[in-house]
Amino acid sequence: MHPAFSVIYLTTLIGAGQGLFLALYTSELYTTLGLLPAQDEPVFFAVGALLALALLAAGLAASFAHLGHPERAWRSAARWRTSWLSREVIALPAFMGAVFLYGALHFLGWNPPIAVLGDGIPVRLTLAVGAVGVVLCFTLFLCTGMIYACLRFLQEWATPLTVVNFFLLGTASGFTLATACAAYAGHGLVRFFGDWALIFIALAFIGRSAALVRNARLRRKSTIQSAIGVRHSRIRQISQGAMGGSFNTREFFHGKTHRTLHTAQWSFLVFGFAVPAALLAAGLSGASPAWLVAAFALQYLGLVAERWVFFAQAQHPQNLYYQKVA
Repeated sequence: MHPAFSVIYLTTLIGAGQGLFLALYTSELYTTLGLLPAQDEPVFFAVGALLALALLAAGLAASFAHLGHPERAWRSAARWRTSWLSREVIALPAFMGAVFLYGALHFLGWNPPIAVLGDGIPVRLTLAVGAVGVVLCFTLFLCTGMIYACLRFLQEWATPLTVVNFFLLGTASGFTLATACAAYAGHGLVRFFGDWALIFIALAFIGRSAALVRNARLRRKSTIQSAIGVRHSRIRQISQGAMGGSFNTREFFHGKTHRTLHTAQWSFLVFGFAVPAALLAAGLSGASPAWLVAAFALQYLGLVAERWVFFAQAQHPQNLYYQKVA
C-alpha cells in the first residue's frame, strides 16, 4: 500500500496522546490505592492533560490532509453501525472531551470525593472522569486498529496483532513522554513512568517483531492466475495495458525498492525500541533530563518509520494485475 503521511501522523500522534493520558491516570490511580506516595501537584496533571490534548488535536488536524473535501468530514461518522472508521471519528472527539475535562478539573482544583471504597479510600471526581476517559481511550485504540485489521484481503493487517501493536506502541511513546515531562517538572513520578515505559517498549518490541515474523511467513491466497482468471502454470506479465501510471499504481503500491523497505524496517527497530530504551535507562540512572526528551523524540521518529513500514508492507491483491506500467 502507499503510505499516506497524513494517516501516519494521525495514528502516531493520537497514540502518543492516548499513552500520555494513560500514564497520568495510572499514576493517579496508584496514588489513590496507596501504591505510590501522595502526589498533590494538580498543575502537573493539568499540563500533562493539555499536552495529551495537543497531540490528539495535532493528529486530528493531520488527518484532514488526507481528505479530498475536508468540509464534508462530518459525514464520515454517519456509518458508525458498520464502519470502524466512523466509530473512530466518534471516539476521538469524545476522548478529547474527556481529556479536556480531566485536565480542567485538576487545573481548577475542583476535585471533591464522590464515593468511598471499602477500606475508606476516597474516589475523587478526577478519578471518575479519568475512568471514563480510559474507556474511551481503549475504544479509540480498538477502532483505529480495527480499521486495518478488519480488511481480510490485506493479509499483513488481518491479525489481532494489529490492534495489540497500536495499543502497545502508543502506550510506550506516551509513558516515555510522561517520563520526560516528570523529569523536567521535578516530579517524583519519574521512576514510575520510566519503568513502565521500559516495560511497554519491551512488550511493543515483542508484539511488532511477532507481526514481522508472521508477515514474512504468509502464504498468499491470491496469485497472478487468480488475478486474471487464467489457470496456466506459467504466466509472465509484461504490461498492465496502459502507458502511464494510474490511481491503482499510485495508491496501492509504495513505489519504493525492496532495499528501501528493508532499511526502514531496521530503522524503526533501532530508533523505535533500542535507542529509546537505552536513553531511558541512562536518564533514569541520573543523567540529564535531556536524555529523556531525546528518548521520546527519537522514539517518535522510529514510530513514524514503523507506521510507514506498516502501510508499505501490506500487499494489495490488485498489484498482482497492475505490476508494470508498460
